[in-house]
Amino acid sequence: MTESNSKNWRFSRRINLSVLIQLVFLASLIVGSWVNLQQQLYLLQHDVTALLQSQKSFEQKLESLQAKSISYEYRLRMIEKILPEANVGNQSY
Repeated sequence: MTESNSKNWRFSRRINLSVLIQLVFLASLIVGSWVNLQQQLYLLQHDVTALLQSQKSFEQKLESLQAKSISYEYRLRMIEKILPEANVGNQSY
């Protein structure tokens, strides 16, 4: 009886062609997925780099506009301060 039990639980060490094909197919899927993931990561890195560059450029333009805005605000305050003293409306031509 021990001999029949050992026959039932014995694994076959033979690898048939279909199992070999399935293993090769699985390995190719894993490698293909990894290559695709690497490509997607490269594209993502490129997009993030372009976005950071664009953000830096936008930040520089915004700082320039802020400086101009402060300059114009200062000029308007000076004009408003000088205008009543000039009596421009009281002059006759």
